[in-house]
Amino acid sequence: MKTDLFIPAQYEPLLGLKETEKAIRLIKEFFQINLAFELNLMRVTAPLFVKAGTGINDDLSGIERPVSFNIKALDNMGAEIVQSLAKWKRMMLADYGLANGEGLYTDMNAIRSDEELDNLHSLYVDQWDWERVISPEERNLDFLKDIVRKIYDVIERTEKYVCYHYSVIQPTLPKDITFVHSEELEERYPELAPNEREKAICQEHGAVFVIGIGGNLKNGTPHDGRAPDYDDWSTRTGGGYKGLNGDILVYYPILDCGYELSSMGIRVDAETLLRQLEMKGEIKRKNLLFHRRLLNGELPLSIGGGIGQSRLCMFYLGKAHIGEIQASIWPDDMIRKCRENNIILL
Repeated sequence: MKTDLFIPAQYEPLLGLKETEKAIRLIKEFFQINLAFELNLMRVTAPLFVKAGTGINDDLSGIERPVSFNIKALDNMGAEIVQSLAKWKRMMLADYGLANGEGLYTDMNAIRSDEELDNLHSLYVDQWDWERVISPEERNLDFLKDIVRKIYDVIERTEKYVCYHYSVIQPTLPKDITFVHSEELEERYPELAPNEREKAICQEHGAVFVIGIGGNLKNGTPHDGRAPDYDDWSTRTGGGYKGLNGDILVYYPILDCGYELSSMGIRVDAETLLRQLEMKGEIKRKNLLFHRRLLNGELPLSIGGGIGQSRLCMFYLGKAHIGEIQASIWPDDMIRKCRENNIILL
């Protein structure tokens, strides 16, 4: 398994273990209450695993293998640990009968066994997965930006709340988030790799939403990978740029990087689904359960995304490694190096 580790110079955690655990609960309770209020979301219970072969599980960038097992009590039927709930949530919007402007959120717990382990990436993923019904008229870039601003307002408000409770923590987020297209980043930083472009733009603005992730840029490669069957990354938008999706990123000085907090977007409609499946050479997926329901008009138009719980807590509390926030499995050498540098993994 490939691993990578960055050790900040003279790192000292701002909070001890007990205070960190208390702060994690404080952050999660405050954030989800405010998120639900801003986006009009109800909390629902989510599955840890789903049936294999239904197309419900998230394929992420399309290459990650889900953890799978067989269920003895169901004639050894195959099941998969979720990687995220992008498709499941949309089906729930229909099954709960939610109307335009209403939505849901849930605590998503996933295992991503193909993840490369480093300061920010773990085998265990925990995030708030959310989804909201929209109208045909809201499938546009302006509406996407409006929702991003609402989410960022909750992110910035939560930072103030954390700093109020812990005087050793100082706020770093700007008041407003900046929007930039992935093709614009390519034009601006043609010599840099996508993650280096993100760092550069986040250093300049503090908080950025990068629009259009999944479709090929002018150099023939995408800014980052996206599966073809949840976010709409192929629709042409204002200025000629691609996509009705993107990532919320902030600058994180402790790791000196662009730091992703959320991936989100307006979801595919039937036309976009078929186009993106064709573009990725995955047209056979249209016969799976989720895809059939969408193509048959059984699912509402929607917008949705995931917001990393451990990522948010790590950012607010100034931690150097996500293992200071969540319990997971790490290489022995990584654990040793972290311990030698005051990074205590849970």
